[in-house]
Amino acid sequence: MHHPHTAPGVQPERINLNDKATSEGWTRKFNVTHQQLREAVAAVGDKATDVELHLKGSRSTTNSERVDSTKDLSTSR
Repeated sequence: MHHPHTAPGVQPERINLNDKATSEGWTRKFNVTHQQLREAVAAVGDKATDVELHLKGSRSTTNSERVDSTKDLSTSR
């Protein structure tokens, strides 16, 4: 049985944290630090789609939103 979001015969992309060049590419793609990428892979595994969904779900505690955490977000929605 194949992954439901991947075409038959196509393996999902994997994040290899041991390859510096590719892991730097993933950090740029997801706009996260290497530490955040490592934590996401530790939490959900190395499938890029799973890592991306995990990072999007935790986005409110990362990067620029962390700086804005003291603002009242209820007025901006």
